[in-house]
Amino acid sequence: MDIASIIQGYAQGYFLMADESGKLGWYTSHQRTLIPLDDRFRYPKSLRRVLNQKRFTVAINRDFQAVCEGCANRETTWISPELMKIYFALYQAGWAYSFETWQGDCLAGGILGIVIRGAFIGESMFYRIPEGSKVAMVKLVEHLRERGFVLFDAQLQNPHLERFGSYLVSDKEYQILLLKALARQCKFG
Repeated sequence: MDIASIIQGYAQGYFLMADESGKLGWYTSHQRTLIPLDDRFRYPKSLRRVLNQKRFTVAINRDFQAVCEGCANRETTWISPELMKIYFALYQAGWAYSFETWQGDCLAGGILGIVIRGAFIGESMFYRIPEGSKVAMVKLVEHLRERGFVLFDAQLQNPHLERFGSYLVSDKEYQILLLKALARQCKFG
């Protein structure tokens, strides 16, 4: 697959995933999970204390490879070795990013995503140090707001994302938001 085709697929609302056998394919969903970039975004009060303690610093692409590996390192994963190569090629071409939290010289957590104009398409997240990925989520939302992003697509709903105010939209609503996001020129890095 070439990079232009991959970006075109994401820009049309599809996303790449590997199945249980590792075979890579394009997927879409009747409903998409979005992370709000407005006042609907929320997080647990206990996390507010962690943020106030300033235990973590944030970085973009300080260790993209380690974030990919962290996201793929779980019992069941949709991030196959082939998909990791694609993410790395997208990163080298300026489309994929890792938004990271660090505690000193230790990578605490991170979020892997693809940026197309005003859309951040979250692929996965992980943590090595408790609260690392949660702090990354809060700081990433702040980062996207500051830069005028329209869409933070988290793809599939789960209880962890619900704690941040994630919500479902129909594919039709998603396509409308995606078009608005693609019409806005935003810089991520």
